[in-house]
Amino acid sequence: MGTRDPRVDAYIDASADFAKPILEHLRAVVHAACPECDETMKWSFPHFMYEGMLCSMAAFKAHCAFGFWKGALVLGEASKDTEAMGNLGRITGVKDLPSKKVLTAWIKAAMALNEQGVKAPMKRKPGLPKRPALRMPKELTAALERNPKARATFDAFPPSQRREYVEWVTEAKTDATREKRLATTIEWLSEGKTRNWKYQK
Repeated sequence: MGTRDPRVDAYIDASADFAKPILEHLRAVVHAACPECDETMKWSFPHFMYEGMLCSMAAFKAHCAFGFWKGALVLGEASKDTEAMGNLGRITGVKDLPSKKVLTAWIKAAMALNEQGVKAPMKRKPGLPKRPALRMPKELTAALERNPKARATFDAFPPSQRREYVEWVTEAKTDATREKRLATTIEWLSEGKTRNWKYQK
């Protein structure tokens, strides 16, 4: 089982009245999704640890923030990291938060990244263009529709891991190589494997 840090209790108690229910809700969802997580204080605000940094929450004068250490990999284009600290933008009430189901899915994805030893991506420098939206090749979409197990694995992956498979298939130089990679993709996804599973501990 994980641990609760009394310093986090003190942090919540010292927060503004509007922030307390937000922080309590986030804390409860994180522990429910990841019972093994440990609480700590880093940079003067609460963090949740699970095989490394998992996520954190903070309260300010007029809003709260919540974010994942590997937020870009967990949320992809859905991340609102340009609006406020964290990935969910400015949170002024529990109503501003995604559903418990969505938050739990993100937490599970963040846990999986830590379990696989995936490192947090480097922060994009201001002014650099964002990566283009992921375009699924028709043959990969069709192959996934024919294999529900592979489809379930693919859909559960964070955007970065889906992109690795898509780019591997689309960057093939010949039709033969493309077909071979497509078959391998479906095989590995059916086994729950990431594109780079051979290189992960």
